[in-house]
Amino acid sequence: MPARPLPVTVGVEEEYLVVDPVSRQVSPEAEKVVAHAAVDLGDRVTTELTRYQIEIRTDPHTSLTDLGDQLRSARAAVSRAAARLGLRAISSGTPVLGQHTPPPISDSDRYAQSVAIYGALDHEQSVCACHVHVGVPDEITALQLSNHMRPWLPAITALSANSPYWEARDTGYASWRTLTWGRWPVAGPPPYFTSRSDFHDLVDSLIASGTVMDRGGLYWDIRPSHHVPTLEIRIADALPTVEDTVLLAGAVKGLAADALTAIRRSQPAPQPRPEILKAACWRAARDGLTGDTIHLHTRRLEPATTLIERLWNTVHAGLGAGDLALLNAAQAHLYTHGNGADRQRNAYRQRRHLPDVVDYLIKAFDQGFGESRATG
Repeated sequence: MPARPLPVTVGVEEEYLVVDPVSRQVSPEAEKVVAHAAVDLGDRVTTELTRYQIEIRTDPHTSLTDLGDQLRSARAAVSRAAARLGLRAISSGTPVLGQHTPPPISDSDRYAQSVAIYGALDHEQSVCACHVHVGVPDEITALQLSNHMRPWLPAITALSANSPYWEARDTGYASWRTLTWGRWPVAGPPPYFTSRSDFHDLVDSLIASGTVMDRGGLYWDIRPSHHVPTLEIRIADALPTVEDTVLLAGAVKGLAADALTAIRRSQPAPQPRPEILKAACWRAARDGLTGDTIHLHTRRLEPATTLIERLWNTVHAGLGAGDLALLNAAQAHLYTHGNGADRQRNAYRQRRHLPDVVDYLIKAFDQGFGESRATG
């Protein structure tokens, strides 16, 4: 009998913003918050590019329940640390209020080198993502997974969009962070890789040309991690609640399980035209779960909800009963209340008052769906 496939493991990196609960603007005190939170979290919490941002990371998990528990523990530690300083934390792809360009940059030789090379590109990076890592046995498996999963990038973008506001205005996009990241020289959907040498030849050329500093500067939406044995799905905005993040991680886990089955069966990965895939990602960033998206094969418009239904049908086949129970509850909330961008805008519409959006995000960070039901 053939060996049973190993269970798919997923881990998460979440980036948060530190805010002043009175002004509701971002606060440059992230380093102090990290120092307090590290008492509980150790090296699982760190600073990021700007002094507004915090990053936490989880261990790899096979169970979405265990992943959610660790995320709640991490958020609670960050929330306590921020409160000791009279501050709060939010999970949003972009800040809502304040002038963020150029932001205060954290002390780091790497960050200083990045600013020297990329200039104003770093000046609009006070944005936060949620990265999901899928465990892989080797790099060739990571590249094959990337090939199979890249057509799902528009669906993941629509699902996770949570950055409609930038510098106190509605951008007209559900995920403005996606557009911000798309400005980097190596960003957006990754290429289709024909082999491991194809990947390394391209990366070596990009580094030799000075386009990226090293493999850490590959900002594709999916990439093999340069420091841990994972494939990193990087396209998602930071999400308001733990339940939202678990939903994203579950979607990625199910897609990875489906892709691994296809790889074992030697089924070729779809190869949509790169321009069409990029266009579909743009529409998903603009419209989120509303409006239309581009069918990658027919190249015709279809409702975004149709794409999401295809996503769920694919995901559910690759998950166990325990994971599915969690996913179904989060999915039901998504259909009723929308994604993070929808909920941010709904918080604003109540009184047409942007500070209310920050207040919603603060409560969602601490309380999850219970709060978002009250305001959604």
